[in-house]
Amino acid sequence: MTETTQTQTTPPGGARQRSPEFQLAMDASRGLRQDLFHDAFAVRPLPRMRVDGRLTRRLPPRLREQAAWTPHIVVGLAGLVALLISLAGNGGGDLPQLLTGLLALGTILLTLLRPVGAFWVSLAVTPVTALFGNDWGSDWPWLPGAFATQLIVLTIVALRTRPRTAAWMWALTAAYGLFAEVFFGGSHYYTNTMPFLFVSALALLVVTVWHVRHDAAQKVTAQETVTAHERSKRTLLEERTTIARELHDVVAHHMSVVAIQAEAAPYRVENPPPELEYAFAVIRENAVIALSELRRVLGVVRAEDYEA
Repeated sequence: MTETTQTQTTPPGGARQRSPEFQLAMDASRGLRQDLFHDAFAVRPLPRMRVDGRLTRRLPPRLREQAAWTPHIVVGLAGLVALLISLAGNGGGDLPQLLTGLLALGTILLTLLRPVGAFWVSLAVTPVTALFGNDWGSDWPWLPGAFATQLIVLTIVALRTRPRTAAWMWALTAAYGLFAEVFFGGSHYYTNTMPFLFVSALALLVVTVWHVRHDAAQKVTAQETVTAHERSKRTLLEERTTIARELHDVVAHHMSVVAIQAEAAPYRVENPPPELEYAFAVIRENAVIALSELRRVLGVVRAEDYEA
């Protein structure tokens, strides 16, 4: 009885059956490695913007060509904003402010080439910025420059990847912030991990909604294209069917009459000469051949294969 129960509960091949929780954890781990660890620093240049929209189509040709670089310009401006925030609010002296500001600018510009790598660089730069720029009184662990840099990097990378990657980045950012608060935030008056997580969650939520709407618009466009192609194909097939029906009604009918008349003509004459019988036989034979060729052509015209 025990052996029978074991045989029934043991999966084929002797492998242990995994629990749903274990499978969920494995899938999550696989997704994390695929999104943030596999080829994290691979080069993925930011493509130029399409200029076939409703507004960009109205621009002059030279200005339209320059408008294609709008995403790159926006990223550069965001980097300058992070640089100015670092220079104004990081503290620690002029040289540390300049260094942390340049780090912020370089990290944001890195999103143009290596978006996932820029996230890791931003996460690594945050404690460096806190070490050189913090006055040990406030804004821990996100100094103003680090706050702006990490928020901008998260938003840009989320725009360039997919919602699942954005969720992983937000979770790792939260883990770092909570770790820094618990173990190194005791001597600080103000910790800002929760405000940062709230603001970044709102930004990533907006990006996720944009992704969903963009994907839905692409699917609708693709479906409309397929529908238009099918409609055009159906219209073409209907036109060819109409042509085939008219050819059959006109030409095939007359060719059938010719073949029948040619076959019956010799019997209407008493003692027809052999030459006349041969002539009518040739006429009938050619009419039958013409009918066969016409039926073959009509079959091709009725076929759905346009290349036929």
